[in-house]
Amino acid sequence: MSSNVVPVPNEENIIIISQHDQNKLHKTKLSFIDTVSFIKDIIAKLDIKKVIHSVKVGIALVLVSLLYLLDPLFQKVGQNAMWAIMTVVVVFEFFIGATLRKGINRAIGTLLGGGLGCLAAILADESGEIGGALVVGISVIIIGVGATYSRLIPSVKKKYDYGVMIFILTFSLVVVSGVRADKIMKLAGERLSNIGMGFAVCIFTSFIYPIWAGDELHFSTATKFDKLATSIQGCLEEYFVIANDKEKKATIDISGCKSVMHSKSSDESLVNFAKWEPWHGKFGFFYPWEKYLNIGEVLSELAAMIISFKGCIQSVRQSSPTERDNIREPCEKIGLSLATILMELGDSIRDMKRCRAKSLITQCMREELSLLVNLDNNNNSTDNESTLGLASFIFQILEMMDKVELLATKVEELGEIAHFHNKKLDV
Repeated sequence: MSSNVVPVPNEENIIIISQHDQNKLHKTKLSFIDTVSFIKDIIAKLDIKKVIHSVKVGIALVLVSLLYLLDPLFQKVGQNAMWAIMTVVVVFEFFIGATLRKGINRAIGTLLGGGLGCLAAILADESGEIGGALVVGISVIIIGVGATYSRLIPSVKKKYDYGVMIFILTFSLVVVSGVRADKIMKLAGERLSNIGMGFAVCIFTSFIYPIWAGDELHFSTATKFDKLATSIQGCLEEYFVIANDKEKKATIDISGCKSVMHSKSSDESLVNFAKWEPWHGKFGFFYPWEKYLNIGEVLSELAAMIISFKGCIQSVRQSSPTERDNIREPCEKIGLSLATILMELGDSIRDMKRCRAKSLITQCMREELSLLVNLDNNNNSTDNESTLGLASFIFQILEMMDKVELLATKVEELGEIAHFHNKKLDV
């Protein structure tokens, strides 16, 4: 083996490290660096909010498990402690509003189901063996049919579906088990208290680094305006970039438009959760969350128009490069104005400050619109397909202008109801 060695001083003597050992140490060091780098990459990809939620669920399970682990507590609650653990597992949700909604629904459903179940069980116990069986059967049928039908009503299903389900479950368990239970009231009280303890643990843990559905809805709605503004600018830029090459395909990124179109169900869930949340930050009680759904619907319609606009740009029947150059200046001004107004509307919602974007549409864009229409009317092209393509392009712009104007109206209405602060917009 090579005699190349490196002396390393020690307290008492000198250790001689061979070249082979140096290579092993070097490889070990590289392996450690690679591992640390890999761990950093994994952490960077993690969603911090999801990590926080997962940690909170773990803390809640540990706290509620103390009912089993600590003898003094276990002697008081007994085996009914499983209801507290079950409540934490079932009720704890990502957003505080979702946790509150589910917990309150569970509490109300348990109280009503347990109370009616106890009454039915006591009545069955006093009716004798045959009469008791009839009472149990008839009560279960009536409650089961009525409660199940109520779950199918849209307004009930939207807000109280989980509570009705727990009501059916609790009533059935109590009334059936109560036929042979001498201490049905005591058993029901113990279960209710354990469910209450589990819910209390959920609420306490939820307010550690709280994740608010209202905040998520507010900022996601503001972000949608930026996505659509970027898409409109990209469409117009691409339209004039390919003016000299009709065979070139547009490469516009409309993923933001698609995400806006597919966000309706998510927004509805966030609105339902936000209504259950207490006063936090700038969002007080009775905040107009429904207005966000109205704005979201108009944003979805505008996103669909932009996707259609992209198809218009990609059409082989579009006008010639010369005709496009004739309308380039007013189109670019209108596109820039639309994008600017959308961004201002997004900032207005994000900062909760009023802006006069609607007046900007009237002041800055009507003249350009008139010029654009006149250019189209003065088009002397003999190519019908080219004329139709140019008219379709201008029509799409007009439709988007109307939709942006409607959005400005909706945002102004939200600002009035939610008491946005005044904001001066630079022209």
